[in-house]
Amino acid sequence: MHGFSPIVGLNFTTVIFTFINTIILLILYRKFLHNKVTAILEKRKELVAADLAAAEAAKLSAEEKELEYTALLADSKNEAEKIITAATVRALEKEREIISEANDSASRILAKADENIELEKKRVVNEIKNQISELVIMTASAVAEKEISEKDNSALIDSFLVKI
Repeated sequence: MHGFSPIVGLNFTTVIFTFINTIILLILYRKFLHNKVTAILEKRKELVAADLAAAEAAKLSAEEKELEYTALLADSKNEAEKIITAATVRALEKEREIISEANDSASRILAKADENIELEKKRVVNEIKNQISELVIMTASAVAEKEISEKDNSALIDSFLVKI
C-alpha cells in the first residue's frame, strides 16, 4: 500500500459512489425540497418583517400618544393656572367691593351720627333758650311784683346769672 495505514483505507470507488450519491441528493433536494424550504424561509422572513413593522408602528403610536398626553398635560396646567389667576382676580375685586361698601356704610353712619349730634345741639340750645326765657320771665315778674332797691336788684341779677 502506498503509505496509508490499513485502518484508514481510501477506496476510490467508495469516494466516487459517495460523490455521486451527494450529487444525486443535491439534485433531488434542489428539485423537490429547495423551493418549499425557500418558500417556508421566505414566509418566516415576511412574518418576522411584519412583526418588526407592527412593533415599530406600535412604538411610533406610543410615542405620538405620549406627545399628545404631554401636550394635554401642559394645556391642563396652563388652564389650571388661568382659572386660578381668574379666581384670584375675582376675589381681589370682591374684596375691594366689600371694602368700598364698608367704607360707604361707615361714611353714611358717621354722617347720620353728625346729623344726630347737630340736632341734639339744636335741641339743647333751644332748651337752654327756653329755660333762660322762663328765668327772664320769672325775674321780670318778681321785679314787677315788688319795687326793689338797688341792692335787691343786684342780688336778683346775681341769682339770675347763677341759675343761667
